[in-house]
Amino acid sequence: MPATENANKIYDIDKPWLTLDPWQEKYINTEGNCFLLCGRQSGKTAAMSIKFGKRAATRPNSKILMIAYTEKQAYNLFFKTLMYLEAKHQKLICRGKDKPTQHEISLTNGSQIMCYACGLKGEGIRTFTVTDLVIDEAAPMAREVFVSTMPMLSVTKGTLDISSTPRGKAGFFYDCSKRDDFTKFYVSAENCPRHTKEFLKSQSEVMTKLEFAQEYLAKFLDELRQFFPDELISRVMLRKRSDLHPIGKNYLGVDIARKGKDESVFLSLTKRQDRLFQIDMNITKNTFLTESVQRIKNLNKRYDYRRMYIDTTGMGFGVFDPLLDDNETKRKVVSIENDYRSLDYEKGGTKKKVAKEDLYNNLLNLMENNRIELFNEPEISLSLKSVQYEYSDGNLKIFGDYTHIVEALVRAAWCVKDKSLNIYYY
Repeated sequence: MPATENANKIYDIDKPWLTLDPWQEKYINTEGNCFLLCGRQSGKTAAMSIKFGKRAATRPNSKILMIAYTEKQAYNLFFKTLMYLEAKHQKLICRGKDKPTQHEISLTNGSQIMCYACGLKGEGIRTFTVTDLVIDEAAPMAREVFVSTMPMLSVTKGTLDISSTPRGKAGFFYDCSKRDDFTKFYVSAENCPRHTKEFLKSQSEVMTKLEFAQEYLAKFLDELRQFFPDELISRVMLRKRSDLHPIGKNYLGVDIARKGKDESVFLSLTKRQDRLFQIDMNITKNTFLTESVQRIKNLNKRYDYRRMYIDTTGMGFGVFDPLLDDNETKRKVVSIENDYRSLDYEKGGTKKKVAKEDLYNNLLNLMENNRIELFNEPEISLSLKSVQYEYSDGNLKIFGDYTHIVEALVRAAWCVKDKSLNIYYY
Protein backbone atom coordinates (compact mmCIF):
# COMPACT_ATOMS: atom_id res chain seq x y z
CA MET A 1 0.00 0.00 0.00
CA PRO A 2 1.56 3.35 -1.00
CA ALA A 3 2.45 5.69 1.85
CA THR A 4 0.26 8.42 0.37
CA GLU A 5 -2.78 6.17 0.45
CA ASN A 6 -2.02 5.10 4.00
CA ALA A 7 -1.51 8.71 5.07
CA ASN A 8 -5.10 9.52 4.15
CA LYS A 9 -6.44 7.00 6.64
CA ILE A 10 -7.62 8.11 10.04
CA TYR A 11 -5.25 6.69 12.64
CA ASP A 12 -7.11 4.82 15.37
CA ILE A 13 -4.88 4.66 18.46
CA ASP A 14 -7.02 1.84 19.91
CA LYS A 15 -6.88 -0.22 16.72
CA PRO A 16 -3.43 0.37 15.19
CA TRP A 17 -3.69 -2.80 13.07
CA LEU A 18 -6.28 -0.99 10.91
CA THR A 19 -3.79 1.64 9.80
CA LEU A 20 -0.48 -0.08 9.17
CA ASP A 21 2.26 1.84 7.40
CA PRO A 22 4.09 0.01 4.59
CA TRP A 23 7.21 -0.50 6.74
CA GLN A 24 5.06 -1.98 9.52
CA GLU A 25 3.48 -4.50 7.15
CA LYS A 26 6.91 -5.52 5.88
CA TYR A 27 8.32 -5.82 9.40
CA ILE A 28 5.40 -7.92 10.69
CA ASN A 29 5.99 -10.45 7.90
CA THR A 30 9.78 -10.57 8.28
CA GLU A 31 11.37 -13.73 9.72
CA GLY A 32 14.61 -13.91 11.67
CA ASN A 33 16.29 -11.29 13.86
CA CYS A 34 15.02 -7.75 13.37
CA PHE A 35 16.54 -4.41 14.36
CA LEU A 36 14.24 -1.36 14.55
CA LEU A 37 15.68 2.15 14.83
CA CYS A 38 12.74 4.51 14.96
CA GLY A 39 11.91 8.14 15.60
CA ARG A 40 9.40 9.17 18.24
CA GLN A 41 5.78 8.05 17.74
CA SER A 42 6.65 6.10 14.60
CA GLY A 43 4.52 3.07 15.49
CA LYS A 44 7.26 0.60 16.40
CA THR A 45 5.57 -0.65 19.58
CA ALA A 46 2.26 -1.15 17.75
CA ALA A 47 4.03 -3.07 14.97
CA MET A 48 5.83 -5.32 17.44
CA SER A 49 2.63 -6.05 19.36
CA ILE A 50 0.83 -7.12 16.17
CA LYS A 51 3.73 -9.23 14.94
CA PHE A 52 4.00 -11.26 18.10
CA GLY A 53 0.31 -11.43 18.85
CA LYS A 54 -0.12 -12.91 15.38
CA ARG A 55 2.86 -15.23 15.84
CA ALA A 56 1.54 -16.60 19.15
CA ALA A 57 -1.87 -17.20 17.59
CA THR A 58 -0.65 -18.90 14.41
CA ARG A 59 2.34 -20.85 15.73
CA PRO A 60 1.29 -23.24 18.51
CA ASN A 61 3.57 -23.59 21.55
CA SER A 62 5.41 -20.34 20.92
CA LYS A 63 7.12 -18.93 24.02
CA ILE A 64 7.47 -15.17 23.61
CA LEU A 65 9.18 -12.94 26.16
CA MET A 66 8.77 -9.16 25.97
CA ILE A 67 11.10 -7.01 28.04
CA ALA A 68 11.83 -3.34 28.48
CA TYR A 69 13.82 -1.30 30.96
CA THR A 70 10.92 -0.48 33.30
CA GLU A 71 7.65 -2.20 34.15
CA LYS A 72 5.68 0.62 32.54
CA GLN A 73 7.53 0.32 29.21
CA ALA A 74 7.24 -3.46 29.14
CA TYR A 75 3.54 -3.44 29.95
CA ASN A 76 2.87 -0.90 27.19
CA LEU A 77 4.01 -3.41 24.55
CA PHE A 78 2.31 -6.31 26.35
CA PHE A 79 -1.04 -4.51 26.69
CA LYS A 80 -1.10 -3.60 22.99
CA THR A 81 -0.47 -7.26 22.18
CA LEU A 82 -3.43 -8.27 24.34
CA MET A 83 -5.58 -5.66 22.57
CA TYR A 84 -4.67 -7.19 19.22
CA LEU A 85 -5.45 -10.73 20.41
CA GLU A 86 -8.79 -9.63 21.89
CA ALA A 87 -9.70 -8.11 18.52
CA LYS A 88 -8.36 -10.80 16.18
CA HIS A 89 -8.04 -14.08 18.10
CA GLN A 90 -10.32 -13.72 21.08
CA LYS A 91 -11.31 -17.39 21.20
CA LEU A 92 -7.68 -18.46 21.61
CA ILE A 93 -7.20 -16.52 24.86
CA CYS A 94 -7.38 -18.74 27.93
CA ARG A 95 -9.95 -17.78 30.55
CA GLY A 96 -10.68 -18.78 34.13
CA LYS A 97 -7.61 -19.59 36.23
CA ASP A 98 -5.39 -19.13 33.13
CA LYS A 99 -6.82 -15.75 32.14
CA PRO A 100 -4.40 -12.96 31.19
CA THR A 101 -2.46 -11.30 34.00
CA GLN A 102 -0.13 -8.29 34.02
CA HIS A 103 2.74 -10.60 33.13
CA GLU A 104 1.37 -13.48 31.07
CA ILE A 105 -1.08 -14.29 28.28
CA SER A 106 -1.79 -17.98 27.72
CA LEU A 107 -3.46 -19.26 24.54
CA THR A 108 -5.36 -22.47 24.03
CA ASN A 109 -2.86 -23.55 21.34
CA GLY A 110 -0.10 -23.76 23.96
CA SER A 111 1.52 -20.43 23.19
CA GLN A 112 2.54 -18.02 25.96
CA ILE A 113 3.44 -14.36 25.91
CA MET A 114 5.30 -13.06 28.95
CA CYS A 115 6.19 -9.51 29.92
CA TYR A 116 8.82 -8.33 32.42
CA ALA A 117 11.00 -5.35 33.19
CA CYS A 118 14.68 -6.22 32.84
CA GLY A 119 15.76 -3.81 35.59
CA LEU A 120 19.35 -2.70 35.92
CA LYS A 121 21.12 -5.92 34.91
CA GLY A 122 18.45 -8.43 33.90
CA GLU A 123 19.19 -10.73 36.82
CA GLY A 124 15.53 -11.48 37.51
CA ILE A 125 14.76 -12.90 34.06
CA ARG A 126 17.56 -15.45 33.59
CA THR A 127 15.40 -18.58 33.97
CA PHE A 128 13.36 -18.51 30.75
CA THR A 129 13.71 -20.51 27.55
CA VAL A 130 11.88 -18.81 24.68
CA THR A 131 11.27 -19.03 20.95
CA ASP A 132 11.09 -15.25 20.55
CA LEU A 133 12.74 -12.49 22.56
CA VAL A 134 11.28 -9.01 22.04
CA ILE A 135 13.18 -6.05 23.50
CA ASP A 136 11.67 -2.56 23.39
CA GLU A 137 13.40 0.73 24.27
CA ALA A 138 16.74 -1.07 24.30
CA ALA A 139 19.16 1.85 23.92
CA PRO A 140 19.69 2.60 27.64
CA MET A 141 20.00 -1.04 28.73
CA ALA A 142 23.25 -2.24 30.25
CA ARG A 143 25.23 -4.96 28.48
CA GLU A 144 24.59 -7.23 31.46
CA VAL A 145 20.93 -7.40 30.37
CA PHE A 146 21.90 -8.96 27.07
CA VAL A 147 24.38 -11.33 28.71
CA SER A 148 21.43 -12.53 30.82
CA THR A 149 18.92 -12.84 27.97
CA MET A 150 20.78 -14.11 24.89
CA PRO A 151 21.12 -17.72 26.20
CA MET A 152 17.30 -17.96 26.30
CA LEU A 153 17.32 -18.43 22.52
CA SER A 154 20.08 -21.00 22.23
CA VAL A 155 18.16 -24.27 22.63
CA THR A 156 15.15 -23.17 20.58
CA LYS A 157 17.22 -21.42 17.90
CA GLY A 158 14.88 -18.50 18.52
CA THR A 159 14.84 -14.99 17.17
CA LEU A 160 15.54 -11.56 18.62
CA ASP A 161 13.60 -8.42 17.77
CA ILE A 162 15.17 -5.31 19.28
CA SER A 163 13.95 -1.73 18.97
CA SER A 164 14.52 1.75 20.32
CA THR A 165 14.96 5.37 19.55
CA PRO A 166 18.72 6.08 19.38
CA ARG A 167 20.80 7.19 22.35
CA GLY A 168 24.29 7.94 21.02
CA LYS A 169 26.89 5.66 19.42
CA ALA A 170 27.42 3.30 22.33
CA GLY A 171 25.98 0.18 23.90
CA PHE A 172 24.61 -3.17 22.74
CA PHE A 173 21.73 -1.63 20.78
CA TYR A 174 24.13 0.47 18.71
CA ASP A 175 26.35 -2.58 18.14
CA CYS A 176 23.34 -4.47 16.73
CA SER A 177 22.99 -1.78 14.05
CA LYS A 178 26.33 -2.92 12.61
CA ARG A 179 25.63 -6.66 12.68
CA ASP A 180 24.78 -8.64 9.54
CA ASP A 181 22.43 -11.12 11.23
CA PHE A 182 19.57 -8.60 11.59
CA THR A 183 17.04 -7.34 9.08
CA LYS A 184 17.13 -3.61 9.76
CA PHE A 185 14.30 -1.09 9.74
CA TYR A 186 15.09 2.62 9.92
CA VAL A 187 12.02 4.78 10.42
CA SER A 188 12.28 8.56 10.45
CA ALA A 189 9.39 10.73 11.57
CA GLU A 190 9.57 12.37 8.14
CA ASN A 191 8.45 9.05 6.63
CA CYS A 192 5.66 8.53 9.14
CA PRO A 193 2.27 9.69 7.78
CA ARG A 194 0.92 10.38 11.27
CA HIS A 195 3.38 13.26 11.73
CA THR A 196 2.31 16.38 9.86
CA LYS A 197 4.90 18.63 8.25
CA GLU A 198 3.61 21.47 10.45
CA PHE A 199 4.21 19.47 13.64
CA LEU A 200 7.73 18.45 12.65
CA LYS A 201 8.54 22.01 11.66
CA SER A 202 7.36 23.29 15.03
CA GLN A 203 9.48 20.67 16.83
CA SER A 204 12.57 21.50 14.79
CA GLU A 205 12.20 25.14 15.80
CA VAL A 206 12.18 24.45 19.55
CA MET A 207 14.90 21.77 19.51
CA THR A 208 18.53 21.92 18.46
CA LYS A 209 19.46 20.27 15.18
CA LEU A 210 21.16 17.39 16.98
CA GLU A 211 18.29 16.85 19.38
CA PHE A 212 15.76 16.81 16.53
CA ALA A 213 17.96 14.47 14.47
CA GLN A 214 18.09 11.95 17.30
CA GLU A 215 14.51 12.10 18.55
CA TYR A 216 12.62 12.39 15.26
CA LEU A 217 15.02 11.47 12.45
CA ALA A 218 16.34 8.43 14.38
CA LYS A 219 20.04 9.09 13.86
CA PHE A 220 22.92 7.82 15.96
CA LEU A 221 25.05 10.84 16.81
CA ASP A 222 28.57 11.20 18.18
CA GLU A 223 27.94 14.75 19.32
CA LEU A 224 25.31 13.85 21.97
CA ARG A 225 26.55 12.42 25.24
CA GLN A 226 24.97 10.91 28.32
CA PHE A 227 25.29 13.45 31.14
CA PHE A 228 25.48 10.96 34.04
CA PRO A 229 27.82 8.05 33.17
CA ASP A 230 26.58 4.50 33.73
CA GLU A 231 29.37 3.78 36.21
CA LEU A 232 28.34 6.73 38.38
CA ILE A 233 24.68 5.76 38.27
CA SER A 234 25.48 2.22 39.44
CA ARG A 235 27.72 3.54 42.18
CA VAL A 236 25.08 5.73 43.85
CA MET A 237 22.08 3.41 43.51
CA LEU A 238 22.62 1.52 46.74
CA ARG A 239 19.57 1.86 48.91
CA LYS A 240 16.28 0.13 49.50
CA ARG A 241 13.34 2.18 50.67
CA SER A 242 13.54 0.59 54.10
CA ASP A 243 17.28 1.18 54.60
CA LEU A 244 17.25 4.65 56.10
CA HIS A 245 15.05 6.57 58.49
CA PRO A 246 14.64 10.34 57.95
CA ILE A 247 16.51 11.46 61.05
CA GLY A 248 18.59 14.16 59.36
CA LYS A 249 17.53 17.48 57.81
CA ASN A 250 14.97 16.72 55.12
CA TYR A 251 14.40 18.33 51.73
CA LEU A 252 11.83 17.90 48.98
CA GLY A 253 12.22 18.30 45.22
CA VAL A 254 9.05 18.57 43.11
CA ASP A 255 8.46 18.34 39.38
CA ILE A 256 4.82 18.89 38.45
CA ALA A 257 3.48 17.32 35.26
CA ARG A 258 3.12 19.76 32.41
CA LYS A 259 1.05 19.62 29.25
CA GLY A 260 1.90 16.45 27.37
CA LYS A 261 3.64 14.99 30.42
CA ASP A 262 1.50 12.91 32.71
CA GLU A 263 3.62 12.17 35.81
CA SER A 264 4.48 14.39 38.77
CA VAL A 265 7.41 13.52 41.05
CA PHE A 266 7.89 14.25 44.75
CA LEU A 267 11.39 13.18 45.82
CA SER A 268 12.71 13.45 49.38
CA LEU A 269 16.32 13.53 50.59
CA THR A 270 17.74 13.64 54.10
CA LYS A 271 21.04 15.37 54.81
CA ARG A 272 23.54 13.99 57.31
CA GLN A 273 26.65 16.11 57.65
CA ASP A 274 27.76 16.57 54.04
CA ARG A 275 25.96 13.54 52.53
CA LEU A 276 22.47 13.10 51.07
CA PHE A 277 20.33 9.95 51.24
CA GLN A 278 17.08 9.33 49.41
CA ILE A 279 14.25 8.54 51.80
CA ASP A 280 11.13 8.68 49.65
CA MET A 281 9.76 9.12 46.14
CA ASN A 282 6.14 9.48 45.07
CA ILE A 283 5.12 9.48 41.40
CA THR A 284 1.54 10.42 40.58
CA LYS A 285 -0.29 10.31 37.28
CA ASN A 286 -3.08 12.51 35.94
CA THR A 287 -3.76 14.20 39.28
CA PHE A 288 -5.34 17.60 39.94
CA LEU A 289 -3.18 20.47 41.19
CA THR A 290 -5.18 20.52 44.42
CA GLU A 291 -4.22 16.88 44.99
CA SER A 292 -0.54 17.71 44.45
CA VAL A 293 -0.76 20.57 46.94
CA GLN A 294 -2.32 18.28 49.53
CA ARG A 295 0.30 15.59 48.87
CA ILE A 296 3.09 18.09 49.57
CA LYS A 297 1.39 19.20 52.78
CA ASN A 298 1.03 15.60 53.91
CA LEU A 299 4.68 14.88 53.10
CA ASN A 300 5.71 17.98 55.02
CA LYS A 301 3.82 16.76 58.09
CA ARG A 302 5.67 13.47 57.86
CA TYR A 303 9.17 14.74 57.13
CA ASP A 304 9.13 18.33 58.45
CA TYR A 305 11.17 19.63 55.51
CA ARG A 306 13.71 22.41 55.88
CA ARG A 307 13.08 23.42 52.26
CA MET A 308 10.74 22.34 49.46
CA TYR A 309 12.09 23.19 45.99
CA ILE A 310 9.51 23.36 43.20
CA ASP A 311 9.81 23.81 39.45
CA THR A 312 7.26 26.59 38.92
CA THR A 313 7.39 26.48 35.15
CA GLY A 314 3.93 25.85 33.72
CA MET A 315 1.65 23.87 36.04
CA GLY A 316 4.11 24.04 38.93
CA PHE A 317 3.12 27.61 39.70
CA GLY A 318 -0.41 26.41 40.45
CA VAL A 319 1.05 24.25 43.22
CA PHE A 320 3.56 26.79 44.48
CA ASP A 321 1.05 29.60 44.99
CA PRO A 322 -1.26 27.79 47.50
CA LEU A 323 1.79 26.59 49.47
CA LEU A 324 2.97 30.19 49.68
CA ASP A 325 -0.34 31.13 51.31
CA ASP A 326 -0.22 28.34 53.90
CA ASN A 327 1.37 29.20 57.25
CA GLU A 328 2.93 25.73 57.60
CA THR A 329 4.67 25.76 54.22
CA LYS A 330 5.21 29.39 53.18
CA ARG A 331 8.62 29.70 54.87
CA LYS A 332 9.82 26.43 53.36
CA VAL A 333 8.79 26.60 49.73
CA VAL A 334 11.33 27.78 47.14
CA SER A 335 10.76 28.31 43.42
CA ILE A 336 13.45 27.08 41.06
CA GLU A 337 12.19 27.38 37.53
CA ASN A 338 13.21 25.18 34.65
CA ASP A 339 14.80 26.73 31.61
CA TYR A 340 17.78 26.26 29.34
CA ARG A 341 19.01 29.75 30.20
CA SER A 342 19.98 31.25 33.54
CA LEU A 343 17.08 31.62 35.94
CA ASP A 344 16.12 34.02 38.69
CA TYR A 345 14.28 33.38 41.88
CA GLU A 346 13.47 35.87 44.64
CA LYS A 347 15.49 35.57 47.80
CA GLY A 348 15.13 38.02 50.69
CA GLY A 349 14.41 40.90 48.37
CA THR A 350 17.35 40.10 46.07
CA LYS A 351 17.78 37.86 43.06
CA LYS A 352 20.09 34.91 42.71
CA LYS A 353 21.10 33.40 39.39
CA VAL A 354 20.56 29.65 39.08
CA ALA A 355 21.28 28.04 35.72
CA LYS A 356 19.92 24.66 34.72
CA GLU A 357 23.47 23.43 34.18
CA ASP A 358 24.28 24.48 37.77
CA LEU A 359 21.48 22.25 39.08
CA TYR A 360 22.67 19.28 37.05
CA ASN A 361 26.38 19.86 37.68
CA ASN A 362 25.68 20.02 41.41
CA LEU A 363 24.09 16.55 41.31
CA LEU A 364 26.93 15.25 39.13
CA ASN A 365 29.48 16.55 41.64
CA LEU A 366 27.64 14.87 44.51
CA MET A 367 27.66 11.57 42.62
CA GLU A 368 31.33 11.83 41.68
CA ASN A 369 32.32 12.48 45.30
CA ASN A 370 30.12 9.73 46.79
CA ARG A 371 28.01 12.27 48.65
CA ILE A 372 24.59 10.96 47.61
CA GLU A 373 22.86 7.57 47.75
CA LEU A 374 19.66 6.81 45.82
CA PHE A 375 17.12 4.01 45.72
CA ASN A 376 18.13 1.04 43.59
CA GLU A 377 15.07 1.29 41.32
CA PRO A 378 14.92 1.04 37.49
CA GLU A 379 12.82 4.21 37.05
CA ILE A 380 15.50 6.32 38.75
CA SER A 381 18.27 4.73 36.71
CA LEU A 382 16.35 5.22 33.45
CA SER A 383 15.72 8.87 34.26
CA LEU A 384 19.41 9.49 34.99
CA LYS A 385 20.42 7.64 31.82
CA SER A 386 17.98 9.68 29.73
CA VAL A 387 19.75 12.97 30.45
CA GLN A 388 21.92 14.00 27.51
CA TYR A 389 23.94 17.05 26.65
CA GLU A 390 25.43 18.85 23.70
CA TYR A 391 27.24 22.08 23.04
CA SER A 392 25.20 24.38 20.82
CA ASP A 393 26.71 27.71 19.76
CA GLY A 394 29.21 27.38 22.58
CA ASN A 395 26.53 26.80 25.24
CA LEU A 396 25.80 23.63 27.17
CA LYS A 397 22.35 22.20 26.38
CA ILE A 398 20.89 19.56 28.73
CA PHE A 399 17.80 17.60 27.71
CA GLY A 400 16.12 14.20 27.80
CA ASP A 401 12.86 12.36 27.23
CA TYR A 402 12.39 10.84 30.71
CA THR A 403 13.86 13.44 33.02
CA HIS A 404 10.96 14.14 35.38
CA ILE A 405 12.54 12.14 38.22
CA VAL A 406 15.90 13.84 37.74
CA GLU A 407 14.18 17.24 37.60
CA ALA A 408 12.83 16.63 41.12
CA LEU A 409 16.15 15.14 42.26
CA VAL A 410 18.35 18.05 41.15
CA ARG A 411 16.07 20.42 43.05
CA ALA A 412 16.13 18.44 46.28
CA ALA A 413 19.93 18.10 45.96
CA TRP A 414 20.26 21.89 45.62
CA CYS A 415 19.99 22.02 49.42
CA VAL A 416 23.78 21.58 49.64
CA LYS A 417 24.21 24.88 47.75
CA ASP A 418 21.54 26.81 49.63
CA LYS A 419 23.44 28.75 52.28
CA SER A 420 20.54 30.90 53.51
CA LEU A 421 18.09 28.43 54.96
CA ASN A 422 16.80 30.91 57.55
CA ILE A 423 15.77 33.52 55.00
CA TYR A 424 12.05 33.87 54.12
CA TYR A 425 12.10 33.56 50.35
CA TYR A 426 8.81 35.15 49.33
